[in-house]
Amino acid sequence: MGRLVHTGVFEISTSSHTDFVNVTPLVRNFVERSGVREGLCVVYVPHTTAAVFINEGADPDVVRDIAYKLNTLVEWDDPNYRHMEGNSAAHIKSALMGNSRVIPIAGGKLLLGTWEAIFFAEFDGPRRRKLIVTLIGE
Repeated sequence: MGRLVHTGVFEISTSSHTDFVNVTPLVRNFVERSGVREGLCVVYVPHTTAAVFINEGADPDVVRDIAYKLNTLVEWDDPNYRHMEGNSAAHIKSALMGNSRVIPIAGGKLLLGTWEAIFFAEFDGPRRRKLIVTLIGE
């Protein structure tokens, strides 16, 4: 079998200013339908005020706590911000969280930990956003 590369672009709708969307089922389904048995899954967010991260998906309080702490660490209306659009906090949060993650694939499945989930993080919503998933493997 040769090297396979599959890319999917998915639309994510967010419903609040700060919003975390569990995209694990979407990514898992894409991997399982792709035919890639062994390789890497790259999850990428092409927005400067959004991010992607992996953390516990079983208890919704975990992501609530992450949002709470980010909002206390990075104030929305700091008078020292210079960015003219007024969304500097969203850019800072995105930079802190990161815009991509790489997850191994084995046996046609994502190798996430027992409690791990993939989250799309919105920091300047609500909006319609893109999530790009690229699979590289065999």
